[in-house]
Amino acid sequence: MRLEKHERPWHFPPPDDRTHHLSREYRLKVLISTYGSHGDVLPYIAIGREMRARGHESVLFANPYFRDDVIAAGLQFAPIGAVEDYARLCGELSESDPMKALRRASAHFAENCREYYRAMKAEVVAGQTITIGSSLLFASRLLRETDNVPCAVVHLAPCVFRSNLKPARLVPNWINADTPMLFRRAAWWLADIFTYNPYFTKPLNALRAELGLAPVADVLRSWIHEADCAVALFPEWFAARQTDWPAHVVLTGFPLYDNADHSPLPDSLVEFLEAGPAPVAFCAGTANANAKSFFETSAAACRLAGVRGVLISHFADQIPEQIPADLMHVAYAPFGALLPKVSAFVHHGGIGSIGQALRAGAPQLIRPVAYDQFDNSAHAVRLGVARELMPKQYSPPSVADALSRLMSDIPVQERCREIASRFADGNPIRAACDAILSRCTGRSRS
Repeated sequence: MRLEKHERPWHFPPPDDRTHHLSREYRLKVLISTYGSHGDVLPYIAIGREMRARGHESVLFANPYFRDDVIAAGLQFAPIGAVEDYARLCGELSESDPMKALRRASAHFAENCREYYRAMKAEVVAGQTITIGSSLLFASRLLRETDNVPCAVVHLAPCVFRSNLKPARLVPNWINADTPMLFRRAAWWLADIFTYNPYFTKPLNALRAELGLAPVADVLRSWIHEADCAVALFPEWFAARQTDWPAHVVLTGFPLYDNADHSPLPDSLVEFLEAGPAPVAFCAGTANANAKSFFETSAAACRLAGVRGVLISHFADQIPEQIPADLMHVAYAPFGALLPKVSAFVHHGGIGSIGQALRAGAPQLIRPVAYDQFDNSAHAVRLGVARELMPKQYSPPSVADALSRLMSDIPVQERCREIASRFADGNPIRAACDAILSRCTGRSRS
């Protein structure tokens, strides 16, 4: 039986207001599950760090590719799968076909959900455990039903919230607020029938049957938000809450954690930055192993525009073999340290990349290819801090022209500074943990 929001068959000890830290007797075990690129994983590491700082035991379940990041943050690490799985997925995700990319990614989530569920279930301590899961990793919500473990779901991007009032932009040309309502509803119905249910609902229901749970309908319509706490890690000014979103969702702000404490800018990159004018940074996504044309085009655009560039990719074979002295390749650079030093940032539209660029006040040129990227890009363009080029438009002359316009546009520069000033106050990760503890245990200060 599905638990309603206010039903609590579990029990947690009452908070002790005399101290911010918990004694071992009152410590919670916080099981956190995530999968994806650095932009997908690092926010959950940040949540784990905050929970650990409050005296709780944080265990993060992820691909072993991220082991060093998790251990460096002081968290316990539970590996799921193998590094080769992550590398293979990166190589299989298509840059040219959004639906093919979604189909492959959804299959990977489905393949791993069972292993996440079993690994997390083995760590549950009755009455002292809560779980935190990402949008499309359903293991934590299954444990809520099978073992009565309190659960929080943390969403990174606004496109997971289905709205008929202001639909998220899921593909380049999609329904919007000007589309007649009948067509909006029909579009969502067709998306469920032909995409979301085959990709997500059907494999989830197969696992639910194994666990003795009743099937669910249209997983991405509402079930995706069913948890004791639902958190959205973006601010209201980036994507305004719609009245047809779930009422219990808490919007906090961009997480912005990028492991800079443990992964500072490489000395060679620091020297490059100091050796000339501020460069343009280029990144196609840390998990994108099919971006060779992106980097070749970007290098050519830098030559046309007469600017220096930093090419960021874990996959060295994506970078042109010979690059001039005014270009530099790095495998990774924490955006919080790099982006304040660049003249513009060209990227794929990942929500983490956009949040970091907004805080740094860097003008953005966005080339969305799949997933949440089209919607994220639309929000950034609406804010007046970004321009957009689709992959078919991404040619050296077009990129060079867009960069020249961005870097010389005074209103865009002013708007970037104004948006950056909004990051001065607040701690989104702390606010997220307050909400999770309050709604999952009745405690917020511990």
